[in-house]
Amino acid sequence: MAESPKKAAHEYAVLLSALNEAVKHYPKPEGFKFSYGTAGFRTLGVKLPSVMFRCALLAVLRSKKLEGATIGVMVTASHNPEPDNGVKLVDPSGEMLDPAWEHHATSLANCPTAESLISTFFDLAKHLRVDLASPASVAYAWDTRPTGPELIEALQRGLEVFAETTKTINVGITTTPVLHYVVKATNDKTGDYGQPTEEGYMQKMSTAFATLIGNRGPLSELYVDCANGVGAPALATLTKHIGDKLPIHALNTDTTTPGALNSQCGADFVKTKQALPPSVASSGSLAKKDSRGCSLDGDADRIIYYYLADGKTFRMLDGDKIGVMVAMFLGDLVTKAKLREHQLQVGVVQTAYANGSSTKYLKSRGIPVTCVPTGVKHLHHAAQRYDIGVYFEANGHGTVLFSPSAISTLKSFTPSSPDSANAIKHLLALSSLINQAVGDALSDMLLVEVVLAHRGWTAPEWDAAYEDLPNRLVKVEVKDRFIFETTDAERRLVKPEGLQDMVNDAMGKVEMGRSFVRPSGTEDCVRVYAEAKSSADAEALASNVADLVRHFSESV
Repeated sequence: MAESPKKAAHEYAVLLSALNEAVKHYPKPEGFKFSYGTAGFRTLGVKLPSVMFRCALLAVLRSKKLEGATIGVMVTASHNPEPDNGVKLVDPSGEMLDPAWEHHATSLANCPTAESLISTFFDLAKHLRVDLASPASVAYAWDTRPTGPELIEALQRGLEVFAETTKTINVGITTTPVLHYVVKATNDKTGDYGQPTEEGYMQKMSTAFATLIGNRGPLSELYVDCANGVGAPALATLTKHIGDKLPIHALNTDTTTPGALNSQCGADFVKTKQALPPSVASSGSLAKKDSRGCSLDGDADRIIYYYLADGKTFRMLDGDKIGVMVAMFLGDLVTKAKLREHQLQVGVVQTAYANGSSTKYLKSRGIPVTCVPTGVKHLHHAAQRYDIGVYFEANGHGTVLFSPSAISTLKSFTPSSPDSANAIKHLLALSSLINQAVGDALSDMLLVEVVLAHRGWTAPEWDAAYEDLPNRLVKVEVKDRFIFETTDAERRLVKPEGLQDMVNDAMGKVEMGRSFVRPSGTEDCVRVYAEAKSSADAEALASNVADLVRHFSESV
């Protein structure tokens, strides 16, 4: 039965009063513009309380619009320096916020006054046809950054405005992938995805890992750099679940010393510096024969592996290397399961930043490759087009997606032999081991260890599949990044006119040269990527293209 006008008016007045009272505690900083991008909002943590309050309003609105489905709110700045923080919303399937709502987030965050915020909020609710009296559900979590508690307080204050209609789930201090999992599992009414708690997630992963390792354990010890972030306690919890099947030696686990987070450690440090974290190097851990290590980032959604060749020379096994090894392994399992004739296709999704050698290797072995613009939302959606879609960015963020039809085929297929039955069992276990909502460093770590165990490989044998082309990534500050426009998954420039022709000429002057120019989404700079057959040529190509960018930037 429809709500009476008198009751509706009363509820509106109560909500308006509560909103008026709460919003005055969180004024927007003057002269500061916020923008919701792929990583959500991200800047200095002290600038974000007003944004957190407004994200609470948006999360409630999103949940009500989706008939009470649980929406996630994660407070983290991932691999950024410790003073930074950020917030991003998670949709019911565990994926990133619908891009159509990013504009709504930006609009609310930039309302200059309490009055304009309240007006914008109610206008938005009306425009989206959201019944503000309908139920909502919001799950939230945060990492170990010192600004986290203050920001969570602002979020909670915003959620309390809707206390009468909104259920809240405080997941606590945990990793970004755990929050994504909890949201997806909470919204899965069948219960098949798993218990919607961190404990449920760890149990699900460890059970699948045990199935996949079988009698191959215990594996050799793995050294894990936790970036002094939230991955450290999460790894400790996971270790209890997997027991002695994979002995883990955790490094950089200090989550309380000011300034330690991501400082001279973590996946981003390893990828950009192409070197061991000093703390890992000084420990001498990787000098032992057949040792391997990996680094998580600050919120544990990226992972980079590495080892020392001959106990001396640093060798990096990044997201490209992980993606290639995983895709080849999945392809082999599909073949062993005799599922090729059922058109079960394994495909890989990359960005322009993927090393050219990895793309060439995959294509030469019959694995289809799709290139998309940078950003998890592009990779994730493209991976969904395959039966089994593998995506890993070079920075170590990635996962594997099994389509519903692929899972159905695996569950209903009648194996023709013991080998076929075993391969199907392993594919189904992999679908449980892998976080299919978002890239997860811990899930991906177990995935890598499974593949190495099945192949019987050490890190050097994994690395030997193909040799990365030497590459360089250069950041060029410009007056106006918007004059640079790209096409073809950001691999070619369409503006400024003439610049792409000059980049082509520069590429043609070095053997196996490839370069592209990509404007930043958040700051006035562009990034120049270059690769070539030799390090000297890659360096020269990057420098030449960077000079071209500066020239065009100044002449426009």
